This record gives sequence, C-alpha cells and structure tokens, in this order.
Amino acid sequence: MTLDPRIPAGPVAQAWTHCREGLPLISPLRKRQFTLVVVGSGLAGASAAAALAEQGYRVRLVTYHDSPRRAHSVAAQGGINAAKNSANDGDSIARLFADTVRGGDFRAREAGCHRLAEISSAIIDQAVAQGVPFAREYGGTLATRSFGGSLVSRTFYARGQTGQQLLYGAYQALMRQVAAGRVQLLCRRDMVDLVTVDGVARGVVCRHLVSGALETITGHAVLLATGGYSNVYYLSTNALQSNASAIWRAHRQGALFANPCFTQIHPTCIPSGDPHQSKLTLMSESLRNDGRLWLPSHPGEARPPDAIPEAERDYFLERQYPAYGNMVPRDVASRRARELCAAGQGVGPGGRSVYLDLAEAIGREGRSAIEARYGNLLAMYERITGDDPLAVPMRIYPAPHYTMGGLWVDYHLMSTIAGLFVLGEANFSEHGANRLGASALMQGLADGLFIAPATVTAWLTGQPLPEVGPDHPACRAALAAAEVRIAALLAVGGRRPVDGFHRELGLLLIDSCGISRNAEGLRRGLEQVAALEASFHADLRLPQQVSGPNAELEKALRLADFFSLAQLMLRDALAREESCGAHFREEHQTPEGEALRDDNHFAHIAAWEFREGGVPLRHTEPLRFSLVQPSQRSYA
Repeated sequence: MTLDPRIPAGPVAQAWTHCREGLPLISPLRKRQFTLVVVGSGLAGASAAAALAEQGYRVRLVTYHDSPRRAHSVAAQGGINAAKNSANDGDSIARLFADTVRGGDFRAREAGCHRLAEISSAIIDQAVAQGVPFAREYGGTLATRSFGGSLVSRTFYARGQTGQQLLYGAYQALMRQVAAGRVQLLCRRDMVDLVTVDGVARGVVCRHLVSGALETITGHAVLLATGGYSNVYYLSTNALQSNASAIWRAHRQGALFANPCFTQIHPTCIPSGDPHQSKLTLMSESLRNDGRLWLPSHPGEARPPDAIPEAERDYFLERQYPAYGNMVPRDVASRRARELCAAGQGVGPGGRSVYLDLAEAIGREGRSAIEARYGNLLAMYERITGDDPLAVPMRIYPAPHYTMGGLWVDYHLMSTIAGLFVLGEANFSEHGANRLGASALMQGLADGLFIAPATVTAWLTGQPLPEVGPDHPACRAALAAAEVRIAALLAVGGRRPVDGFHRELGLLLIDSCGISRNAEGLRRGLEQVAALEASFHADLRLPQQVSGPNAELEKALRLADFFSLAQLMLRDALAREESCGAHFREEHQTPEGEALRDDNHFAHIAAWEFREGGVPLRHTEPLRFSLVQPSQRSYA
C-alpha cells in the first residue's frame, strides 16, 4: 500500500497556506444539506462540532458522558503552548516548530509540525475571546511558563486547570449550536463499530449505556475524536472510561494504525499506593519549573528528606543535563528516574519514587506565591497522600499518560477510509516519538477549530453521497455484527471478572513495552498477551444482562479491543530496531545511555493494516526533512 500524506509541494513554511487557499468551498446554503457525525466531546470533538455547526452543517455529536463537560480533556493541568513570544524571550513559530520536531526525535512530518506552530497563536486568541481565564501578569498581559523540551516560556495556563477551562470554553460554543438546533447532542452512547458504505465512512453503531439498546447514527462523514489508549496499561493517568474501541473498530474496517508503540510515560505522577488502585493521578509537568528533582546519593537511604544534607542529594537531571536541568523532555526525565530507582536510590514504598522539592522556590519567592501558582495541584496532592507538599518534598514516579500513536491520517486529517477523519490524540498526529509538554491541548484545538472545518468541507465537495438511514443494509449488517459480539461475551460464563484480566494485561505490558523495551521481553510479551486473551474468552464472568446498564459489559468490550491493540503495540516495538523518543530499545543506545536512532532504516511512519485471522501488515510512509535536519538529541 502506498501512503499518500497529501502534503502540498513547495516550502514547508507555506504548506498550510497553500493547502488552505486551494481547498474547494461549499456555500452556507448547501452545507445545511450535510450531516456530520462527531464521536467524542473533548477539546478536539467539541471544538470541531461547534466550528462545523457554526459554518452551517448539521452535526450529531456522540459522547459516552452524561455531559460533554466530563470529557477527559478536563483533566489536563499545566498549560497550552503557543508561539506568541509573550515573554519576549526569543520564541517564534520557527522555534516552536523546531522544538516539536526535535522533541519528537525526528519521527513526525515537518509540514504537520509547522502547521501546528502556525496555528498556535490563533488558538490562544480564540480561547481568550471565549472567556478562558488564563493567568495574567500584573500589567494584564497573559502569563506564560516553560515546559519540558524548551528553553523559552511559551505555555499559557489557568493555574493547574487549563484543560478544564479550555474545555468549558469549547463547551459554551458547542451548547450555543445545540440551542440553535444545528448540533444534536447524543449523550451516554458508546461507539461499538463503524458503518461503511462502498468503502466510505457513513456512521457508527452505538450502545446506549442506560437502556442497553444498539442504534446506528449516520451522516455524510464521520469524525473520530475519542482520545488515546493509555488505559491499555490499566494503571494510567487517563480517566477510567478512556478507551481505544472507536479507533480500533475503525482499524478493523480498514483504517491503518500508525506508530502504536509510541506511548509516553509521564515523569510527574503520584506513585501507586495500592495493588487494587484503578488509576493514577497526574501532577502537572509545570511543577518542574519550581520543583527540583532529587534522590539520596546513596542507595538504601532510610532518613526522611529533611534529614538528608545538600551534599548527600543527587539532583540528577541538573547534573546530567545542565542546559535544560529539570525541564528536559518527558521521555528523558522518566527514563532517568526509573534507572536510578532500579539501582536502589529510589525513595518511598518499594523505592519507586523520586522527590520533587519546592523548598528552594518557596525560599526564593515565598509560600504564598507558590501556593497561588499551583494551589489546586498542591491541594490535590495533599488530599491523596496526606502530605503537605509545601512542607515536605512531593514523591513522584513515571506513569503511562499520552499516546503518540493512533490512526494514520494524511495532511487533511483523513484516514485510509474515505470520509473518516481523525482528530486529536486519536490520530498519530505531529508529536513523533515523544510529545512536548503542553502540546496536546494545542493539537486538539488546532484539529477541531482550524483544520477539520476546512478539510472536511473540501472532501464533501466532490462526493456523491446519498442519504444513509438506519434501514440501509450496511447499517443492519453492522448492528447485527455488534449484537453477535456482545452475545459471545455474555455467553462465556466463566469465573474471572473483567478488572482481573485488565490488571494482568497492564502488568504484562508495562513490563515488556513500558519505559524501556528489548527484543526478548517483547517476544515474551506477545506470547503472554495471546495466552491471556485466550483465557479472557474462556473464563470471563459477566452479568447476564443485555438491556439496561451493564458497566461490566462496557469494560469487557473495551478490554477485548485492548488485547488486540496490545499485541500490535508489541509487534510495532519489536519491528522498530532503534531507540527514538519514548520508544527506548535497550539494544540501541549511546554509551551515555541516550536513545540511538537509525535514520537510514527507520526514518518513517509505520502504519499497520489489520488482517482478520492473520499477522498485520506493516506499511511505511518515509519522512523527509528540509528545515530541521535530524541530529542526536542533546539536552546537556
């Protein structure tokens, strides 16, 4: 299969301008005749639905939440990047672009990264116009702070609630369109399959989470904005309901899955405190602006942190990376923390934590200033751990957080299924092998506000798309297939609940395909996951209830997809014989222990094709660089 990214010819810096100006348009009167199905109500989905409805389209927005405001974007804490140079410290579109390409370890398209940097300033202007309460300096200008992988302050924030405030801004715009009658809000629906007609995405099959009924929701195109798949690890920073079923069902229908092994382990999370814990809590990376990471210099240290003198503290990131210090990219910080904990220098239960210490910042600026800057984060930490982070150092440890992999899309955000557009974290996007902190919110809003409204319109202009209703043969076939799949899970009649299988899968995957990977562990992981999947289908216990709410059935449907996804992640990691960004193959590292890329053989996007009953096929899209030449990443 030849993958055509449809990147415009000519200079990369003008690619988006040339693309946008050359896209065909549809009159507002004609747009009323098109119906679009948007799945997911986070930043990407809510903003896309609002923007498309504002243009005149009829939109059906599907979400499994009782309100779009509960989408996982609400949990994002630290901020959103934009190249506005508000801090007057030398930032620019070119610098944000270069940081994004370099931060992703040269495994992302240049054109996509540059477009993201170009759009970033307009996103902030849009959010301000929606009333998002960004932090401001004394004179009224928007405040910024720095994030990992950058030497400038380009991250705009609303204390530690940036995602929540941005989502509320998008939600207001969305509800205006609901009130105007242009958006039909379909809550408490879980997508269980994609409907295609003659190879074109025309709708979705959903299970109503209250009644249990299956229904088809159709339109002239489908936009998936359903987030990432970190919950494949069971313990992650994602909300419990976050899952990969929407994109996985699309993958089974023919949408290629790109770079599934590129999964980010966030360095700043509250460590797990109980073997039966169901999720982990993120502490924003922004804390690394003022918090210094350190460990006792000697393994096996039992003294409390305030009893360890400065001379016996190892500020390991400042020691190893003097230029960036604690603000190195996430993959680097996570890897170094894990290595030292594995060597016996870790603190806390099981030695699986490092200290994040705010004492120096408090001494420099005062307790009230730090509390004002991070108040809600510090309160959350104290509620969970019982420790006051302004009095004693916080304990943190890396945890699964963001997934750079996702469905392959071209420059227009369309997958290999015609009419299926994929937005936000659900696509493989511009983040390469490692996402820069504070770029997720930027990408979701760029896709939803500025890119999809232009490219979806362009695609619709040339398509003869007759109406498709629930009685169409393709809809009836998809509905019947979903009924068979649900009936098969309910009929197992085993002894083990869903969570037991999911917890075991997560432990297998974090061990074999977590912060670091090796060939032996990946091969062993493939065998173990396949065996666990067989046990799942032979020994699963579910409540025998088809109608009405059935939370266990919901989880079982997602876990069945996670098993297949986990095996694809392992295959992808095994096939990529190099280290790049968050994908760290232990066989491929520099003498200093840094990631060692192989640009001769792996400067490409790996996109996998599903084959029923067979081994998936690996296709590649070559990556070419003209503005930023690949080099060994160095943050020293």
